[in-house]
Amino acid sequence: MTEPRPINVMIVDDHPVVRDGLKTMLLAFDDLRLVGETGDGNQVVACCRQSRPDVILMDLVMPGMDGIAATRAVLAHYPETKIIMLTSSVEDRSVKDALEAGAAGYLLKNAPINTLADAIRSVHAGQPVLSPEATTALIRIKTGPQQPGQDLSAREREVLALIVQGLSNEEIAERLVISTATARHHVSACLQKLGAANRAQAAALATKHQLVP
Repeated sequence: MTEPRPINVMIVDDHPVVRDGLKTMLLAFDDLRLVGETGDGNQVVACCRQSRPDVILMDLVMPGMDGIAATRAVLAHYPETKIIMLTSSVEDRSVKDALEAGAAGYLLKNAPINTLADAIRSVHAGQPVLSPEATTALIRIKTGPQQPGQDLSAREREVLALIVQGLSNEEIAERLVISTATARHHVSACLQKLGAANRAQAAALATKHQLVP
């Protein structure tokens, strides 16, 4: 019985250290084989022509042609190629754009090597792969942005109501019978969850969205 052919993988990333790390990762798996690499998005199609990869690990952010544009270019010439987008952070728009461009996967660069290897195998078999963060981003895109303040705790809503009344941290602490430090912590949490720059903005948002009585 003949052994199955290894999956041919190409690495596209403008950082040599990242490319070296991915190459080292591939060496740990007998069924994955590096066939090409480039640090220039503009060279991806030419590199594909030479190496004919099954799967490409594509950096999202690169100078010149970024990963999304490079994905479109590759799939226009080699539609059978599977592309996994690799990035350091997840933004809703980038996930949407990458998948619309034809990427079969979207993962963070800090994913464990076994996770990345399994992702290569999955997309090669026709199964899309998304990191949990990318899945959450898609849900946000589908359902729309959450109304500010929906994640406030009951105590934080009490504090927010007192912020609306114009009370200081010391006055909030006295009213709720808590320490000033605790009151300050709750106020900071309210501002952060509301995305408010200051108490006045938090009070305005609380009133606008009817977050307090």
